[in-house]
Amino acid sequence: MYVIAVYDVGIDRLNKVRIFLKQYLNWVQNSVFEGELTKAEYIKVRSEVKELIDEDVDCVFFYHVRDKKYLGFDEMGTRKTNIDTII
Repeated sequence: MYVIAVYDVGIDRLNKVRIFLKQYLNWVQNSVFEGELTKAEYIKVRSEVKELIDEDVDCVFFYHVRDKKYLGFDEMGTRKTNIDTII
């Protein structure tokens, strides 16, 4: 499945969440990651992120679709990284 993770977390947890998500998804904006995950990976990522955040003050959204081709998308400006060249 294609997943987009968007988060707003406290400064003391920010790097932990970012470093964790970089293991599974592509970092495209300061608090936005995207990429393909298996169902098992998706469950693991959600579970681990839940352990990293404080649910009383932090917020994380996971948007997912079966395949990226079903996702409407418009982009303006410059991406943080070019994900086409990541191996």
